[in-house]
Amino acid sequence: MRTRIVAIALTLGIGTTAGLLAQSAASSGYLTPPKEIVDILDAEPIPTVTVGPNRDTLVLVSRRGMPGIEEVSQPMLRIAGLRINPRTNGPHRAPAGTGITVRTISGGAERKLAVPAGARIGAITFSPDGKRFLFTNTRDTRIDLNIVDVATGQIRTVDAALSGIASECEWLDDSSAALCGFVPAGRGPAPEEPKAPSGPNIQENSGKQGPVRTYQDLLTSAHAEALFEYYATHQMGLVDAATGRHTPIGKLGMISLAHASPDGQFFLIERTKRPFSRLLTANGFPSDVEVWNRKGDKVRTVADVPMSDVVPINGVMTGPRSYTWHPLEPATLVWVEALDKGDIKNKVPHRDRVVTLKAPFTGEPTEVAKTEYRYSGASWTDNGTILLSEADRATRTTRTWVMTSSWSDPRKLWDRKQQDSYGNPGTPMIRPGKSTILQSGESIYLVGQGASPEGDRPFLDRLNLKTLVAERLFRSTGDSLESVVLLLDDQGAKALTRAETRMQPANYFVRDVRGGTTQAVTSFKDPHPQITAAERMLVTYKRKDGVQLSGTIYLPPGYKKGERVPMFVWAYPREFVDSDAASQVTGSPNRFTTVTGASHLLLLTQGYAIFDGPTMPIVGPGETANDSYVDQLVASAQAAVDKAVEMGIADRARIGVGGHSYGAFMTANLLAHSDIFAAGVARSGAYNRTLTPFGFQAETRTFWEVPEVYARMSPFWYANKIKEPILMIHGEADDNSGTFPIQSERLYMALKGHGATVRYVTLPNEAHGYAARESVFHTVTETVNWLNKYVKNAPARPVTDSASK
Repeated sequence: MRTRIVAIALTLGIGTTAGLLAQSAASSGYLTPPKEIVDILDAEPIPTVTVGPNRDTLVLVSRRGMPGIEEVSQPMLRIAGLRINPRTNGPHRAPAGTGITVRTISGGAERKLAVPAGARIGAITFSPDGKRFLFTNTRDTRIDLNIVDVATGQIRTVDAALSGIASECEWLDDSSAALCGFVPAGRGPAPEEPKAPSGPNIQENSGKQGPVRTYQDLLTSAHAEALFEYYATHQMGLVDAATGRHTPIGKLGMISLAHASPDGQFFLIERTKRPFSRLLTANGFPSDVEVWNRKGDKVRTVADVPMSDVVPINGVMTGPRSYTWHPLEPATLVWVEALDKGDIKNKVPHRDRVVTLKAPFTGEPTEVAKTEYRYSGASWTDNGTILLSEADRATRTTRTWVMTSSWSDPRKLWDRKQQDSYGNPGTPMIRPGKSTILQSGESIYLVGQGASPEGDRPFLDRLNLKTLVAERLFRSTGDSLESVVLLLDDQGAKALTRAETRMQPANYFVRDVRGGTTQAVTSFKDPHPQITAAERMLVTYKRKDGVQLSGTIYLPPGYKKGERVPMFVWAYPREFVDSDAASQVTGSPNRFTTVTGASHLLLLTQGYAIFDGPTMPIVGPGETANDSYVDQLVASAQAAVDKAVEMGIADRARIGVGGHSYGAFMTANLLAHSDIFAAGVARSGAYNRTLTPFGFQAETRTFWEVPEVYARMSPFWYANKIKEPILMIHGEADDNSGTFPIQSERLYMALKGHGATVRYVTLPNEAHGYAARESVFHTVTETVNWLNKYVKNAPARPVTDSASK
């Protein structure tokens, strides 16, 4: 009889997940957490802020909280790595902006714009001259593009539906117009799904190597391919800044990149083309890279880009790549070509060459530079000085050279380890409204996080390009976290900064850099004082192998010193090539705690201490870090718990562990390979690395190269050793590479088969992160209930000094 029931279920098309859920207790619908958590999650979010290029205007976009499950459950096409709402021809998740306020930096005068009722406002994009900005409004059946006159607040709606699948609109350098992609006028209905298949779906390979990582939402049939082509095809057009009228340019196409030359007379266009792939997302499909003139006629083919599965692991394309316009010339293309066939395993004196090609784009490109390491970027200062960067994968080293405007006389500016946060010199500041580095006299300005043993101390430096000596102009104090957003003058005398403290959310200030005085520009209020009231401390400690670790411990409101309370550890492992980089302190004790979504910090309201982000470094030279992943992971977790217990905060028998994505993978591994924790919470994780055989996270070796590493790292292989209770949660529409829902489904089945205590919750229509209010509420409630039962009120259990099972 049992066999017959299973057969009937399969005949009716009932999925495996449904079968698993049918074995659990009857669902009572979405759960709601305690009121104090509901109040925090329903608080109005702090507005987002965009600074205008004229350096005197802020645009504040007010936001709604979480969308309802009805909105998250709108139609969704999952094709070619995209999630498309077919009603709007845009992303499935609509933006969250509800209102726009324009505020002057000096004086604070503001104007609230008359946006449409019920607006869902997208990103703000200023014109280079700062006189106008664009914003999108996602309606039920289309996406509107709007132009705002900053001086008057007037809003003009463009007379065509924007394609949300196209690249973002881009202003021309002279601010006269914006280049955008639109839904083709008069487009017919979408292709209908055939009532019956016309034949089998076939994939074939003819002896070529094509290693690719695992992706979700891929094309699966000829009908899916037709849908992708239908929604990804759009009409490029120029939108007149003054009138809002748009003028079509060129032919229809699946255009994934559109970039105007500085003089506005040419466009760099990338057009996706067939054949499509059933293993890659759209950005891995073949394409043609072309130059169009202002009329939309093709004047040059720059590259015929093949399917990206021909790229070696850790490699690059062999032909032109990283193409862009020279920002200081009317119409000069710059791109890069590999000299090692795109494969870092090949030993060559130079990895890449940089070439240029000027309008009218005839003849051969001119080689202007070569790099010993892999090219990683070039930028220009206002007067044409070039900063050229290269990076070496094997040593994780990065170098930056200062060159003249003619690509000559290279001088080494920086040569450092990529993972050395303490030694990071900062990032050059870009001139507002431009794509060049702001230069004043012989100097440019650098901003950085300023990582240090006492935490982040953001800074502003002035770097002389002749002497290559940097002068420190500003460093955040030890009692706040203040970073420079932009300079309000070229001399670096005044700056707009963003400052926060442990008790105050981030606000904007005008800082006199020399005098040290500040003037507030915004006054955003704390949206959740209940969380802010929790005491917290940045702690440092050592792993048994000597690696320095750090993390932040939050204490529940009303905590009494010396009281041992239940603790929840929430972490995410990272890979490093050496212990020096792994030992560096990250984060800041002065950062304001912002709580959104199903945050683990909500457990503070329920009497838990939270060990937030204890570093879990996995250290090894080259590509070898994961060779001892489990041992290092367990040692890091043991050190964190020992520290919390030693401080008199945690009760060793009442500590839980959790994480999201790679943190969920970590959680299952810690329960499988140690007895440190009483219970675990794993959200949207991957647990069997053989299902991601061509690499995952920072691991680039394939399963066939190091099968023992893939096996040892996979908690699925050790499901029989997981004896502590584990709560698994996964979005049914997970879109993250590698974390297919089947990963959780199969681990649940393995745990159930071995008699483990496990609960498996799947969230309808949710992706890798959970968006709907109902889903977030339910996730938090499940977490609270689980930890209350198995951690806070857990029965006594044997706890040994030995972490390993």
